[in-house]
Amino acid sequence: MPNLSSKIGRGLAKILGIRLEESESNRDAVTRGESVMSTQTSDSFFEGPPTSLEWIQEQVPTSEESAAYIKSLFPFLSWMPHYNLQWLAGDVVAGITIGAVLVPQGMAYALLANLEPQFGLYSSFMGVIIYWVFGTSKDISIGPVAVLSTVVGTVVQDLKATGVTLSANAIASSLSIIAGCIVLGLGLLRLGWLVDLISITSLSAFMTGSAITIAVSQLPSLLGLHGFSNRDAPYKVIINTLKHLPETKLDAALGLTALFLLYLIRHVLNRAAERYPNKKRIIFFANTMRTVFAILLYTMISWLVNRGRREHPAFSVLGKVPKGFQEVGPPNLNSAILSKFATHLPATVIVMLVEHIAISKSFGRVNNYTIDPSQEMVAIGMTNILGPFLGGYPSTGSFSRTAVNSKAGVRTPAAGIITGVVVLLATYLLTSVFFYIPSASLAAVIIHAVGDLITPPNTVYQFWRVSPLEVFVFFIGVFISIFVHIEEGLYATVCLSAAILLFRILKARGRFMGKVRVHSVLGDHIIGADHKQLVGEYGTFTEAWENSSRNVFLPLDHGDGSNPEVELENPYPGIFIYRFSEGFNYPNANHSLEYLTDFIKARTQRTSTEMFERRGDRPWNNPGPRKTAKSRQSREEAELPKLKAIILDFSSVNNVDITSVQRLIDVRNQLDKYTAPEVVDWHIACINNRWTKRALIAGGFGIPTTPTGGVPHRWRSIFSVAEIGGKDSAAAVAEESAVDRDLALRHSRVADEEMAKGGDLASSDFDETAPASTGFIDEKPTNIAAALRQRRKGAVVSGLDRPLFHIDLTSAVQSAISNVEAREEFRAESAMSSP
Repeated sequence: MPNLSSKIGRGLAKILGIRLEESESNRDAVTRGESVMSTQTSDSFFEGPPTSLEWIQEQVPTSEESAAYIKSLFPFLSWMPHYNLQWLAGDVVAGITIGAVLVPQGMAYALLANLEPQFGLYSSFMGVIIYWVFGTSKDISIGPVAVLSTVVGTVVQDLKATGVTLSANAIASSLSIIAGCIVLGLGLLRLGWLVDLISITSLSAFMTGSAITIAVSQLPSLLGLHGFSNRDAPYKVIINTLKHLPETKLDAALGLTALFLLYLIRHVLNRAAERYPNKKRIIFFANTMRTVFAILLYTMISWLVNRGRREHPAFSVLGKVPKGFQEVGPPNLNSAILSKFATHLPATVIVMLVEHIAISKSFGRVNNYTIDPSQEMVAIGMTNILGPFLGGYPSTGSFSRTAVNSKAGVRTPAAGIITGVVVLLATYLLTSVFFYIPSASLAAVIIHAVGDLITPPNTVYQFWRVSPLEVFVFFIGVFISIFVHIEEGLYATVCLSAAILLFRILKARGRFMGKVRVHSVLGDHIIGADHKQLVGEYGTFTEAWENSSRNVFLPLDHGDGSNPEVELENPYPGIFIYRFSEGFNYPNANHSLEYLTDFIKARTQRTSTEMFERRGDRPWNNPGPRKTAKSRQSREEAELPKLKAIILDFSSVNNVDITSVQRLIDVRNQLDKYTAPEVVDWHIACINNRWTKRALIAGGFGIPTTPTGGVPHRWRSIFSVAEIGGKDSAAAVAEESAVDRDLALRHSRVADEEMAKGGDLASSDFDETAPASTGFIDEKPTNIAAALRQRRKGAVVSGLDRPLFHIDLTSAVQSAISNVEAREEFRAESAMSSP
């Protein structure tokens, strides 16, 4: 008896004119009596559709999930209790190594951001100190990076050009907080999957274009040239550099030799590592310190040259770096400049996220652990929100330092604490030394660092092998970055990649499948269901060989690369199998179903000829056959089959929407007119989720319909049945019986041997209570058969109430053919019984 809420719901539905249940008056009844399951199971399975309340309940987190969410915000709680001395040793070595690399890099990258060098130290300290609390990667080194620093420098320059009176570090700090809040919000909402929308092609093009842009922007400092901006498009900087080459100063000697020295050290030590593999770790640390060595060497040279001329040095030097943290305090968030960040925030956030998460994922795969992209967003967000309180500017993960960190043997994210101590000591104790660092040597360090970000030709060639179209996207992104700006290059590649994806979805169409019988061949023999079961030699026909064959379904056009010599055919005249290739949603529903309709109509004939009482009754868009070709066309169409059934393979369809289901209904109605007075049977196989099934049921699919004025027939419901019962299943009983037969045969052989030795049973020690071995063998099969009958138990995989939904193509084809033949038999019987 329906409850009160059900009565109220039905009453409202009646008032509003909503049909809660679809009428079954035009459908054949489907009864359990037609299924073998009704005689072999005591109960039946009728699958109920999912409800909206179920979906809401699934979305509401449980108390356990809420607790797990809060705990996931602080990943260090999972590994800190297990911290040990061995981990400490690895973290100390890696932390000191990264600290030594980070100090000169941080100051150099601050110059890229149009900031003074000390702000690079502030950002370096805050990044490594905070990350270990929130991060999920042991290898990542967070801090100033070349690409993001360049983006920040562009923002500072653009806002200064608009008349903003704030200092450069105030603009950078404000940008850091705003971008950090955005990233933190995405992380708290667990939207880490958004990063997957950026393709590798876009990322590679952006990194390559950025590396070239950064390297070119350092040419004036490398050569000691002045009088033009290094923030222009790279091609303009190159042109201006060539124009001003005669003005080259002593800085060029320091810069070019430093750059040459860095590459020379790397080359020599890489060769040495190959030649002396037993000393590979020592050589690695020496190679890692090449930047520190070059900076110290040229700083010493600069000190020797300029110690008596601090006011007028012989070449450009870094200059005075304040000791300690001079910008401690809350940053000045001026509302006047927040709106001016709007055009720059997308690029800032994308660079901040994509580079960091791509690097952390890569090293996680290499070192066999998994990072949480959403939690990495939390770590980046917290770093960039808290960093400005010490004077920091936007920072993220660095590729080069992460590689060094990983090879240095880092064990946990706590290595960042050691790195922070190194940066802290440098900020307070080494600032007087920093004064003499040559600007040209810092430019050489930057050029050397970003050189590794350029995508090598071999990688581009691999891109070409995978997807030639995306290689053009790559080069477009690089060219735009070089000739316009790196932000525009990023936007261009992201938009182009999205356009290609959208085009593929919009123009996606399925494939019509054909059937072919195949065998599994091992060596020269055919094998059965078990790979150890040999059923015959290939080329020799046996009944076992024929029984071991199976149906497979391949595209009729061999678009999957299958052998064109393999002849495929439709499973039955008038039955078509259609497999969707890239889902089935509103973008591609029209294109995919138009192809289905055109293909089917070109290969079938109408069930009954179109007849119009008057010439004017013919629709305007149906000109009909041409008179000159009418007889020839009639003969060709007469050889084509009539459309009987369509089998849809939903194996690539994750979900459907209102538009796609409505288009499917429209096509069903269109084809029903084409086959009138008959109707088309729509079988759907491999449905992946209950919501898709619910949508199809709402569209009237899953149950056969009775043709209006056509030939009805008793529907043959074919269901897929799985055996259940664990150790009592038929498969388990069969295996047990095989073991019993084997033991019985062995027992028989032993008894025969004893009889041969003893000669006469009467004279041997024979236990009369034991059954004879021959009797045991003869009797066992009967007992096994009885046991199988008693123990065999099965269950339908899908609901009995939806016989047109199938778990695979084989059952769908069997059901389609069976019911087409049943309809033909009914038609023949009706014709014979009619007077």
